[in-house]
Amino acid sequence: MKSSAPHRLLLVDDHPMMRRGIRQLIELESDLCVVGEANNGEEAIALVAQLNPELVLLDNNMPQLNGVETLKRLREQHYDGKVLLFTVSDAEHDVRDAMRFGADGYLLKDMEPELLIIRLREALQGALVVSPALTTVLAQALRAPQGASSLDLTDRERQVLKMIAGGLSNKMIGNKLGITEGTVKVHVKNLLHKLGLRSRVEAAVWSMEHLH
Repeated sequence: MKSSAPHRLLLVDDHPMMRRGIRQLIELESDLCVVGEANNGEEAIALVAQLNPELVLLDNNMPQLNGVETLKRLREQHYDGKVLLFTVSDAEHDVRDAMRFGADGYLLKDMEPELLIIRLREALQGALVVSPALTTVLAQALRAPQGASSLDLTDRERQVLKMIAGGLSNKMIGNKLGITEGTVKVHVKNLLHKLGLRSRVEAAVWSMEHLH
């Protein structure tokens, strides 16, 4: 069994001291390991192709290729691992663009170190992780298109949507509802289409704003 192997992380930041601090923090954890470091977006893209990490912790404010652009390029190249923006910027357009390009979370650098480790683990388990200060910004940035309504959803689709917002994977949702993973995928596809959303992340945010 390989399940005990530590999760593989790539750190991307143009400040060596920041990378070193995060690496030292992560190296204290037996279930996480840093497999590489990149100084900029171009390096990050090359290292992701080479190392295939499970999670990329990505600074946004970098010269030449910023974090959001790097994320966009990674998704265009079909990287399906987790990508978290880790930055000082709480600008709505940065948060919006990161989510629309498929980020799995958006964290601010002023967070407590212990909380960063918790958020990394949550993201690796499939949860959407966002700094509390950004919840309102995120909700505003990802408002569903006009006309999208939870009334359009079946009861089962509503159940699935709430579980997506809770960070559950398709397999976990299937186990809870007693249906196959394939059936869950069909429900996810249908509810995204009905609501005019493009990703599980957008669905999670929409759920937090509209389903109570």
